[in-house]
Amino acid sequence: MVEHTPSPSTRLVHGGRDPERYAGAVNPPPFRMSTALAPDFETFTRPNRKFEPDATAYGRFGTPTHRELEKLLTELEGGTDTVLLPSGLSAITTALFAVLESGDELLMTDSVYGPTRYFCETVLARMGITTTYVAPTLTPEELAAKVGPATKALFLESPGSMSFEVQDVPALTGTAHDHGLTVLMDNTWATPLYFKPLAHGVDLSIQAGTKYIVGHADAMLGAVVANNAWARPLRERMYQMGNIAGSEETYLALRGIRTLDIRLPKHWESSVLVAKWLETRPEVAQVLHPALPSHPQHAIWARDFAGASGLFAFVLAEPQDKAGLAAMVDDLAYFGLGSSWGGFESLIVPGYPAPGRSVSALPGPGPLVRLHIGLEDPDDLIADLGAGLDRLPASGR
Repeated sequence: MVEHTPSPSTRLVHGGRDPERYAGAVNPPPFRMSTALAPDFETFTRPNRKFEPDATAYGRFGTPTHRELEKLLTELEGGTDTVLLPSGLSAITTALFAVLESGDELLMTDSVYGPTRYFCETVLARMGITTTYVAPTLTPEELAAKVGPATKALFLESPGSMSFEVQDVPALTGTAHDHGLTVLMDNTWATPLYFKPLAHGVDLSIQAGTKYIVGHADAMLGAVVANNAWARPLRERMYQMGNIAGSEETYLALRGIRTLDIRLPKHWESSVLVAKWLETRPEVAQVLHPALPSHPQHAIWARDFAGASGLFAFVLAEPQDKAGLAAMVDDLAYFGLGSSWGGFESLIVPGYPAPGRSVSALPGPGPLVRLHIGLEDPDDLIADLGAGLDRLPASGR
C-alpha cells in the first residue's frame, strides 16, 4: 500500500497539534510557565535534557506550545529543527550569531530589510565581522568573484525588501556551497507555502512569523528553520542568548497558521489585480511585483515560487515632497500607515529608501510606495488608491 502524503493545506490544519495530549483541545493551549518540575533526580540531572524532543526542562527552553509550532514549521519547510524567537529581527540576528565569528566576512544582499542592515553595520561591526554588500541581482559568477579567505556566509532575501528583486536562489546556493559558505535567507514574503528555501539549497530559512504566520497583526514572532548541519548550533545559540518567543505569541501563531492556505491566495490574487491597475495610471512609472510579467525577474519567480503574497511596491512618475505624499495618503479610507504587513489589513508606506543601499540603485525617478494588500475587496482598494493618486500635485514640487 502506497503511503499517502498530505497536502500543505491538510498539514496546516492537522500538524502541530495533538488533541488527546491536550484534553481534547483542537489547538494546543498556551503554556504559561517558567519552572518545569522534573519527576525525579535522574531526569533533572540528565545531560542535555533541554535538547531532547518534547522535553520541557525550563520555560526559557520552550514549552509544549513551542514544540508544536516548531514541529509544524519544520515539517512545512523540510528542515531538521526550528527555533522560535521574539521577532523577525531576533530570528535574523540569532541565525547570524549562530554562523559568524569575529574576523568573518558576511556577503549581504543590498536589498535587505533595513533593520538587518543596521544590525550588520553596528553590532556585527563592533564584533569584528565585516559585511560586504552585493547586488540583489548577483550572478553565480559575480558571487564567486566576491568570495575571499574570510568569507563565511551569504545572506539572501528574495524578493528584496522595498524593491522586490527576485534572486536565483538555487544557482547562488550552489556556488556558495562550492566555496564553503553557509547560506541564510529571509523568506518572510513567500512563507513556506510558496517557497521552500531548504529545498533550494539554503541552510537557514528565516521568517518574521509576525507577518503571514500570525496573520492578524496582533503578535510578534520570529522563526528559523535549520538543516541538519545547523540545527544543533542554532538551538545552542538561541539557548545561550536566552532569546525565545513567548508562549502567548506562539499560541497566536499556531491559531493563525491554520488559515494560512486560505488567506495567502486572497492576498496574492488581490495584489495582482491592484498591481495591474496601477500599471495603467499615469502617476506610476513602474510597478514592482514579481508576479507581473513586466517584473525583470518574473521568469525566476515563475520557475521557483508557488505563489505570491500581498506585498509589493510602485514608483511614482514624478518626485514628491512630504506635502505631496501626505496629500496622497492622509485621507485614504482603507490603507493604514504602518511599518508591518502580513495581517488582514491593507497598509501603505511611501518614502525614499535610497540611503539604505550601498552598491545598487533603486528604481526612479519618484519615491517608492510600498503596499500590503489585505483581505478587503480589491475594487474598494483600487477606488481608494485612485482617489489618493488623484490628490497628488501635478508637479511634485
